[in-house]
Amino acid sequence: MHSSDHISDASFFDLDGLTKALTLMTSSETDVRELPISLPQLGLGESQVLDLLAPQVLGTAAQLGASTSMAHMDPPTPWITWAMQLWNASLNQNLLHEATSPFAARAEKLVLDWLAPFFGMRGGHFCSGSTIANLTGIWAARDVAGIRQVVTSQAAHLSIEKACHLLGIKLVKIAVDAQGRLDTTQLPDLKNSCLVLNAGTTATGAIDSLALCGAAAWTHIDAAWAGPLRLSPEYAERLNGIENADSIAVSAHKWLFQPKDSALIMFRDLESANKAISFGGSYLAKPNIGVQGSRSAAAIPLLATLLAWGQNGLAQRLNHLMQAADSFAQKIEEADELELWNKPQTAVNVFRPRHISTTELLAALPAGMLSSCVIDGEIWARSVAANPMADVELIFTKIIATCRK
Repeated sequence: MHSSDHISDASFFDLDGLTKALTLMTSSETDVRELPISLPQLGLGESQVLDLLAPQVLGTAAQLGASTSMAHMDPPTPWITWAMQLWNASLNQNLLHEATSPFAARAEKLVLDWLAPFFGMRGGHFCSGSTIANLTGIWAARDVAGIRQVVTSQAAHLSIEKACHLLGIKLVKIAVDAQGRLDTTQLPDLKNSCLVLNAGTTATGAIDSLALCGAAAWTHIDAAWAGPLRLSPEYAERLNGIENADSIAVSAHKWLFQPKDSALIMFRDLESANKAISFGGSYLAKPNIGVQGSRSAAAIPLLATLLAWGQNGLAQRLNHLMQAADSFAQKIEEADELELWNKPQTAVNVFRPRHISTTELLAALPAGMLSSCVIDGEIWARSVAANPMADVELIFTKIIATCRK
């Protein structure tokens, strides 16, 4: 193809192809065909590839918005984010350079200006997930506060251990109490430490005592799961004290209902943190902040969601999910067939059957209904209220019917 013909390459824009892709999203086609073992010498063409991949990508995927889906901290996404992701993919903006992301950079600043005050933070940046956000927070703790060790609970996410390994920092894990929270009676001297507290542990959704914020040289909050509760007037107080942290990680692709990969790292002293985690380069117009160099315009789908829903719309969905989890817990408590581990703190229920094994229960239920976790060496069933379309009554009925077989 001659350079003068570049505008005629339909591989870069074909409205009919995009329309077909959208149509296939509602198709019930399930004829899964084998993919080539090696790279084809000749391309199949975009339309044929859509037909080939639709049953694979769409037909075999976990349906996170299904009425029986309560297994994981992965929510369905609102359709406005699909549109924004399509726009983002078509433009391929790069936040490393403002010249290649003029609006995307403004969108990120705007979203952070909206959200950071709910946490008592001054600002921050987006990154590809809370693993990166936690690493960034602990990196800042090392280089701003000179911390020599990280202290956290045994229930902390594995990303904390990864961060310590990468940064060459000693990790001290503290036991948890009967509610899955860091046992404050076992804390060491925190003078030269970064204390990492959990606002919604992965297994049980537990919230550590946020009154500890400020007790260490640096306090980082892993609020990947429960952080968005700060935007709900009804439940914000469950995270009281978080505003005294030095850094906070929140996964936007959890309770902010965003597509992966999307997370925020926020700082109370933004200027000091950014100075510590910035690197320059002769080809950069300004220093690169954080772990990632090139990164996508992840703030735009969240900006669209917040504009579409407003704080009230987001809070209504979070309130609904918290209440659904409480209702589910009550049903478990009242059922002779089930044992509830503890009342849910952040919409995560942990329970087990009394008369069959947890493994048997999980194997007999539809995929995506429940997951599992291990507490004190024993397997428990786990449900997570991340899906606003989940039918708690239907799920509970199926669980009880399985227990009675």
